[in-house]
Formats: sequence, C-alpha cells, structure tokens
Amino acid sequence: MALAMIVIRDMPGRFHGFLSSVMLEVAPNIFVSPRMNPGVRERVWQVLSDWYGHERQGSAVMVWRDVNATGGVGVAHLGEPPRELVEADGMWIVRR
Repeated sequence: MALAMIVIRDMPGRFHGFLSSVMLEVAPNIFVSPRMNPGVRERVWQVLSDWYGHERQGSAVMVWRDVNATGGVGVAHLGEPPRELVEADGMWIVRR
C-alpha cells in the first residue's frame, strides 16, 4: 500500500463529498490517503471517471507511488490540460 493524492479543481460538489468520504482532505480540494491499496485506488478513480464522463466540468489529477512508472510516480488526470512525467537532462518534469 502506498500514499495516494488527488487534487480537484472546479468540480461539482459530489466529487468533493465522495473524496471526503474515502480520503483525508488536508487542504481545500487536496485529498490524501497514506495507505491506499491499488484496488481501492482504481475503484475510486473509476467512480470519478464515470461521473466526469457525464458531467465534464473542472479537472482532477491523482498521483501515487509506482516503481514501474517514470520517476516512480503514477499520474492520472481528468480534464485539461493533461499532464505527463518525462525525463529531460536527468531531471523529471511535467509536460502538458
């Protein structure tokens, strides 16, 4: 199990309410779970993705520890702009 974090922006209230029920809100619209297993993380993201498909407003990004991903960080996003981790000159940067 690893830390997972989701940040939402300009999303309908039900996204906020759902995330508050499964994660700790450490700052406005920033949700963390210190020990979220991959199955729960995938189910939470699936709920957000399904809802977003019906009500395309705002954006969300989720990050978690993933030793197989670039920089050891998995990234998922809804809305614009999409983000991707890339290596450039030995540094990890976020590309939009």
